[in-house]
Amino acid sequence: MSASSLSISLKQTFGYDEFRPLQREIMETSLDGRDALAILPTGAGKSLCYQLPALVRDGLTVVVSPLIALMKDQVDQLEASGVAATFINSSLDSKEARRRLEGLDAGLYRLLYVAPERLMLADFLARLKAWKISALAVDEAHCISEWGHDFRPEYRRIKEVRQSIPGIPVLALTATATERVRQDIVAQLELQEPAVFLASFNRPNLKYQVVAKSGVAAQVCNFANARREDSGIVYCQSRKGAEALAATLRAQGFSAIAYHAGLDPAERARNQDAFLRDEAKIVCATVAFGMGINKPNVRYVIHADLPKNIEGYYQETGRAGRDGLPADCLLLFSRSDVMKLIKFLDDIPEPQARDVARRQIDQMTHFAENDACRRIGLLGYFGEVWPEDNCSACDHCLQPREKWDATTDVQKLLSCIFRIRQVGNFSVGLNHVAEVLTGGMSEKIQRWKHHTLSTHGIGKDQPRPYWVDLGRQLLRAGLLAASDDNFPTVSVSQNGMEKLKSRETIMLTRSLSTPRSKATVRSGDIPCDAGLFECLRKLRKELADARNVPSYVVFSDVTLRHLSRDYPQSDAALLNIPGLGEKKRDDYGEAFLDAIRLWLTENPRQEFVPLSIVVTPTPPPSGGLNGTVQQTLEFWREGKTIQQIAEERGLAGSTIESHLVQAIENGEPCDPRTFYTAAEELQIQSALDGYDEVSLKPVFEQLGGRISYGQLKIYRALVARQV
Repeated sequence: MSASSLSISLKQTFGYDEFRPLQREIMETSLDGRDALAILPTGAGKSLCYQLPALVRDGLTVVVSPLIALMKDQVDQLEASGVAATFINSSLDSKEARRRLEGLDAGLYRLLYVAPERLMLADFLARLKAWKISALAVDEAHCISEWGHDFRPEYRRIKEVRQSIPGIPVLALTATATERVRQDIVAQLELQEPAVFLASFNRPNLKYQVVAKSGVAAQVCNFANARREDSGIVYCQSRKGAEALAATLRAQGFSAIAYHAGLDPAERARNQDAFLRDEAKIVCATVAFGMGINKPNVRYVIHADLPKNIEGYYQETGRAGRDGLPADCLLLFSRSDVMKLIKFLDDIPEPQARDVARRQIDQMTHFAENDACRRIGLLGYFGEVWPEDNCSACDHCLQPREKWDATTDVQKLLSCIFRIRQVGNFSVGLNHVAEVLTGGMSEKIQRWKHHTLSTHGIGKDQPRPYWVDLGRQLLRAGLLAASDDNFPTVSVSQNGMEKLKSRETIMLTRSLSTPRSKATVRSGDIPCDAGLFECLRKLRKELADARNVPSYVVFSDVTLRHLSRDYPQSDAALLNIPGLGEKKRDDYGEAFLDAIRLWLTENPRQEFVPLSIVVTPTPPPSGGLNGTVQQTLEFWREGKTIQQIAEERGLAGSTIESHLVQAIENGEPCDPRTFYTAAEELQIQSALDGYDEVSLKPVFEQLGGRISYGQLKIYRALVARQV
């Protein structure tokens, strides 16, 4: 296998010229026979990390996948690209299952998808040994951890495959995993000195907005109405809410369906299929909908209710824009949602779990109410530092909220809270404070004599919600302190007392109002002939229906947009279109060429400026390096060793070496003597002389393991830069 085999196969089979960040490094590590853990965000191309190596290595790659729908979807897409892949699960009748097993016995497949339950059956494990297994990929690997958000106990037994078939490399993949979950994945799968690849969690093509909830049905309808031809997901907390919202949307003329765990399994499957095939444009769903949904052209995700935690919010918004084209994420926020979630905490019996859930609600609330860049808050949760002040793709950065002088009202609120505490020697909640300020005469106000306070009624010029919202802003600013019990009360903090006495000017931002937008170039945008795009989209649907597959199995929206801006006129020109490999050219090329030629007989050809000028993605830090590589590079520049960086970051040394390889390829000046001696360099040079294979395993073994994989890759990177 030559060094160019991966690139050649990528182009011929999948129609792409370049790898996405970390893909090549992950593939090369697996082809070297080493274990690896890859944490790549949704849409970053995790599946390709085991699919492409399966085409260039001998034997069968087994993929452990948790959902039947996901298996079928991926196999459909692979078959459409000419890849020999199959799945074995409970959806097959006995005759079809037997046919596929016979095909596996005959070595007809390169990839096998299987659920963990099936994998661990004794007779199935016995069959595996006869199938020349060359690699094991564990998709959605976070399911193995009790600390993950989708724990599946049967995942804990996957390590038995490695024990049964020793020597095969294991690749574990997931979209999100905290440090604790990552450690659990490595331990439970018994990965051996794995290379750990952690990509940036940033999704530059997603735009984040948070809007005050005020009539959910109308807000969702208005948002969807501006995107009639687009697919969208609306997440609701309750089954009843999902059903009601879907019914409202249908009454307004939208093709909408509901999805939740309470539906009959057959109906649930029909609804999911309708959404995947674009027969239903909108799915109103609970969190039961999502994992395993491989639909790339979801153009928006709306949260009609507040998610329970940021990790869930990130996962759910990540189902938008998997194809890299612009997509919108709208969160409808209200304090009543927060209180509902807090009430649900009473159903959690274990105090520690209840405390964790409460912290997660507080983090989610802070994200929604905060007036800073949404991307900074979201990435910060996963420990990633966003280096820019303005992400150009969230409500705050596109149109910052108005600042206003809140000094007088802050003085009123702080004074009222202070006097309530002073007269009764106890604290109250923000709602009660708002009642006092607006002149309320409730039973509690009269019983506690709060109507006699000098601050009673001094805020009548504003409604009660205004004062409650102001109080929450002061909590975030540290001018107020809240109790942490089930009946939170507020008091003036030390900082608040200083502001109360000094009467210094206090500037605050206006509260959430309505969705705001600003004309801007969206990251991932591909301008094209809109009329031709719609024409080709209809053709794609016809071809997909004829083959009984979702439209995106034929071509993605990205491919259609390139077809609609480049107007290819020949088979050769088709192969220059991203996502269009040789098999798809043979199957669909003639139909699309005919459609494009016919379009040009009736419509003028449009001209577009190069995408390098039009598309302006949010720049990653330091050239082309992602956030995690940049962090390693900063430590390296400080003079720390690879081992010191690995220990400080909680990553494997091999991962740090991989980061440095990327930095060298990106132009970072490095002294070879910091990685290997002159004598070692001569050994490496001699071993690699005339060797151009991707896999470094033979070289590593030839050198008796004296030179690490990292040193070999760093040598290659330094030499390549000099060429």
